[in-house]
Amino acid sequence: MWFFSASRRSLTQCIAVNVLLCLLTAHQARPALAQTARPAVTQTAGIDGLSALKQSYRVAHFRLGGRYTPGQVNSYANGGTDGTTLESLGATPLKLSYIAVGTPQRNAAGGITNAVIVNSYYSGDAALMYHYWHADQAGNAFAQGAVIGPGKLIDTEKYYVVFLDALGLWGTSKPSDGLGPRFPKYTMFDMVQANYRLLKDHLKVDQVVLSIGPSMGGMQTYLWPILHPGFVKGILPIGGSANTQSDPIVRDLFQLMTAAIESDPVWRQTQGDYYDRPKPEHPNQGVEFGWSIISHTGTGFDHQFAQGWEAKQKDTFVWGESDLGSNLKAKSRAYDANDLLYRNQALFTFDIRPYLPLIKVPTLIVHVQNDQWLRVQNAAFARQQIPGARLLTFADPLAHYAIFKAPQQFTAEIAAFLKGL
Repeated sequence: MWFFSASRRSLTQCIAVNVLLCLLTAHQARPALAQTARPAVTQTAGIDGLSALKQSYRVAHFRLGGRYTPGQVNSYANGGTDGTTLESLGATPLKLSYIAVGTPQRNAAGGITNAVIVNSYYSGDAALMYHYWHADQAGNAFAQGAVIGPGKLIDTEKYYVVFLDALGLWGTSKPSDGLGPRFPKYTMFDMVQANYRLLKDHLKVDQVVLSIGPSMGGMQTYLWPILHPGFVKGILPIGGSANTQSDPIVRDLFQLMTAAIESDPVWRQTQGDYYDRPKPEHPNQGVEFGWSIISHTGTGFDHQFAQGWEAKQKDTFVWGESDLGSNLKAKSRAYDANDLLYRNQALFTFDIRPYLPLIKVPTLIVHVQNDQWLRVQNAAFARQQIPGARLLTFADPLAHYAIFKAPQQFTAEIAAFLKGL
């Protein structure tokens, strides 16, 4: 009887030890599982049907979140000084994605000399820019016509056009790939420098004729000739800014969005480490709340009033189950909370106003006069600081979102600008 009891105690202890070991092993394996086994949180492209057009490239040991000193090109060849590589955190090398179309022309060394680069905006990647601006796409109607394609304003029979994903967007490395809140905080400088490596090392681009982009793409557009003088012949920022760090409108708006995301109970419970849960259990309502704040001022109030409540309610947020907010629900399925918060942080650290006089290439700035996010004063300041810069403005009921139709407002001026590069 004593033997049976002792054996039973030993068996119980053994089972307890094994269970504890299993739990410890499972806990220790979680970071690796997040990197290799779990399904992707977001799709690979802003327009799912265009995913097949995207190509990817990885840059090994690229430093994110480091310091950049314009003019010291060698110091940031592999990212900013004192930055953090993804490999050092147990992740795969930095991934970049793009869509390339058109006709490359090459010099004697094989380098492409007729590239045009299209920089992505805050919520849109290469696929969405392609959707709006490339010929024969459904988004052409919203943009009031195609901008890029055979015989178009940016003629793909003459230029080699590269639509670039920005770091943190769907086709590139981002927190939702697995690191979550351990992902390095990155900057707009990182976005541009990483894509420079893509263009130079992978696509063998020696000369960019034009850098163009709307909104956050306009911000990147300003950075190209600052970080790499001589690489870009001309820039065309649309609805961008050289300073979102201390811009009171941008800081207030995107801080409100950040606070809305972080108010989600799931976010508060997990502090951003929620990737062991299926996507429907992520802080999706916080994402919806954040987007409702952005949507409130994205278009002009007169435009919203004219559309009526039936349209406006699609961007109206309510906690819990509701028939309202159908657009917001779609956004919460497409976007990840951490990915958005990191992008907001990149806005909070962006101020290149001291470097604008370093831009020595022809510059044509286009801006929406009644933009309620990135005010037209930002564009006027950049024009004053960049030698020889020109500024074209127009008013539109869509306010900030009129950036996509901006090229159609000034086709003659842009055509002449391109011809002069």
